Amino acid sequence: MKVYVTDLEKTQHELEAVEGWRLMEIIREYNLPIKAECGGACACATCHVYVDDDWMDKIPEMREDEEEMLDSAFDVQDNSRLSCQIILNENLDGLCVTLAKNPD
Repeated sequence: MKVYVTDLEKTQHELEAVEGWRLMEIIREYNLPIKAECGGACACATCHVYVDDDWMDKIPEMREDEEEMLDSAFDVQDNSRLSCQIILNENLDGLCVTLAKNPD
């Protein structure tokens, strides 16, 4: 299974993904620039990504705790999600996201 991640320089990376892993874990595994400071506990917004519009209806709905964390993120858009809250499954093969910029 594959996911496609566009980095801050607009370069798209094709990543091999593992079913059952969090999208954040895959992005970190490939050493792409994502902070993911809380390690997937939904306690920060440093794994913020923008989900490609074609995939918004295919990913699980956002939980209330994720929505609250996104309130502290920068440049939140309608397609903003925390990559730690997207658990990969066969329905997400080919998922496309773009990394959001984190403040330094």
